[in-house]
Amino acid sequence: MTVPARGADPPIPPAPPAGGKIVTDVLIVGAGPAGLAAAIELRRLGAGRVLVADREPGAGGVPRHCAHTGYGLRDLHRVMTGPDYARHYARLARQAGAEVLTGTTVTGWDDPGHVTMTSAAGVRTVSARTLLLATGCRERPRSARLVPGTRPPGVMTTGELQQRVYLHGQGVAGRALVVGAEHVSYSAMVTLAHAGARVVALVTDEPRPQSYAAFRLGAAVRWRVPVWTSTAVTGLSGRDRLAAAELTDLRTGAVRTVACDSIVFTGDWIPDHELARLAGLDMDPGSRGPAVDTALTTSAPGVYAAGNLVHPAETADVAALSGRHAARQIAAMLGRGRPDSGAGHQALPVPVPVQVEAPLAWISPSVIRDPGTPPPRGRFVLRSTEFRPRARLAVSQDGRTLATARLSLRPARSLTLPAAWLPHVDRAGGPVRVHVKEWA
Repeated sequence: MTVPARGADPPIPPAPPAGGKIVTDVLIVGAGPAGLAAAIELRRLGAGRVLVADREPGAGGVPRHCAHTGYGLRDLHRVMTGPDYARHYARLARQAGAEVLTGTTVTGWDDPGHVTMTSAAGVRTVSARTLLLATGCRERPRSARLVPGTRPPGVMTTGELQQRVYLHGQGVAGRALVVGAEHVSYSAMVTLAHAGARVVALVTDEPRPQSYAAFRLGAAVRWRVPVWTSTAVTGLSGRDRLAAAELTDLRTGAVRTVACDSIVFTGDWIPDHELARLAGLDMDPGSRGPAVDTALTTSAPGVYAAGNLVHPAETADVAALSGRHAARQIAAMLGRGRPDSGAGHQALPVPVPVQVEAPLAWISPSVIRDPGTPPPRGRFVLRSTEFRPRARLAVSQDGRTLATARLSLRPARSLTLPAAWLPHVDRAGGPVRVHVKEWA
């Protein structure tokens, strides 16, 4: 395959016609950073026809409606705003020759190589040699967090807030509460201020904020917004509009009512895993996404998963690098001449599970099939449920220590474990255990 020269815009392939059957080499579900980065890399590597489908009206994923800067550091080695970052990837994918279908939802899955897509143009069936799931993740709304009370307007997640403000130009008036104190919580605070709201406070049930100290300082000095720790939202009230939130101090049990016109639930991520479950893929009980190995292969031969579907939620550039990693594995697999049908792919090697122990919540990848294949960026991603400063982690198999590492554990914060120990894994041995050995 000839890659277009920089600055040259080859003709964009026409969208497949409605009805009939579409045959492609790779079908990517999700046109966010992971899906688009994978499509670009697959075309660069000559992987054949690449089709990307996304249910949103535009390509680019969540960065489309995140107007703040900070995107592109790890993958593009530059700093961009979210919309610029999304447009950049969408443009490069089309220039590379990938077919990007927006407003298109995968509504059926007969087997890993045959899916049904539905859009305004009608229903289409797709036969693909390989599938990559890059459907990302979302925040759990108020209902999933079991916050009682009335159900008035003014209750939303960060994603809904940013779409309202940055995609549809809506304002947010009055007083606002932000539930959470992680990275995205501060982003929601800035969005609310930009939209005209007065942010009363950030509220977290954790004993301390999960984000950087600089963010908390900026909130206090620049925006004059306090962070109320060890505080839970235990009720909402209001009829035609949200009127107040009931807050409970988890240390003393004291309850107070805070007047507010809107409340934004941030963080508490869950993968968009409906398609993975529909396909019967093995799921990771910790991350709640599909279980993948270091090549980002799922339990179904020929089906891969990447991005925040498997590690909710990392930054966009980390998700893009994950998609790029999956693309290289897919291109290598297609180059080995595997059968065209997903159901006919060769059986996968017997996996070695990677298990974590409390207070660690999950690890990704959580399966090892080939110790010679490192994970994306050469490291595993972990999450903790507790604060454990200066913790010493141990990686072991069958009583044999493979590695140790020192990490500072914080809930909702990205933790990475270097994969230098991977070649020492015994493929015929038991599960690999990752646990906190000691902490200060």
